[in-house]
Amino acid sequence: MPSGEWAPAPEPLPAPVVDNHTHLDWEQAENPRTTAQLLREAADAGVTKVVQIGCDVGAARWTVAAIDEHPAMVGGVALHPNDAARHALGTHASGLTYEDAFAQIAELARHPRIRVIGETGLDRFRTGSEGIEAQERAFRDHLALARELDLPVQIHDRDAHADVLRVVDADTAPRAVIMHCFSGDAGFARECLDRGWYLSFAGTVTFKNAPGLREAAALTPRDRLLVETDAPFLTPHPHRGAVNAPAQVATTVRTLAQARGDDLDALCVDIAANSESLYGPW
Repeated sequence: MPSGEWAPAPEPLPAPVVDNHTHLDWEQAENPRTTAQLLREAADAGVTKVVQIGCDVGAARWTVAAIDEHPAMVGGVALHPNDAARHALGTHASGLTYEDAFAQIAELARHPRIRVIGETGLDRFRTGSEGIEAQERAFRDHLALARELDLPVQIHDRDAHADVLRVVDADTAPRAVIMHCFSGDAGFARECLDRGWYLSFAGTVTFKNAPGLREAAALTPRDRLLVETDAPFLTPHPHRGAVNAPAQVATTVRTLAQARGDDLDALCVDIAANSESLYGPW
């Protein structure tokens, strides 16, 4: 978890963009900021809209309440792959079975301001072999829910590139697929792009040890490019380790423009258009 210090406000962008993936439900024990404050600070930096992701039952309920209160926010709901495995294995703190937890997510997903199913997918970093089958079942269930509701899906992929491709290829993809916090190299980017997917880049693309991510970003067509914070995690350089917030998208977009050789203003306009195309009007 990041430290209690918040990253300082970035230089504002020349045109508005969307934070494609954030977790404003996470409480900060030290120096907390309200959701309204974080959204105001984001708007001051040119990040005028956010997609709030609730990836367990409690966070999904928080998300549904928050998107009704804050016009700058639409939402996504799902069981995170690690939580899905815990529910299936009977080790989740809530005590809910997987079936009960997924049924609640499926009900919440029908709210009109829930615009994406996610984050779902596979995580081979925190869940061992005992949870792989449960994660893959949950992944398929979320893909089916996205198809049923005609919503895009945001995929969590940690150390599971080949398996993510295998599961989606064996199933039927929803109308749009977004690789949340894209973590692959140029070769994996091409595999995703060949399937028509969107790539969403987080603060990791600014890290000095991530040239492969910048190469992947450089080859992504502008009409398939998104940006996110994954706040409160993954704060962009040079404030890595501080608490992240939607305003920090401004730093990541500048790095993307530099890596791609793009005009910053034009890149902002295209990122915003991609977000509206995927999620609809706020």
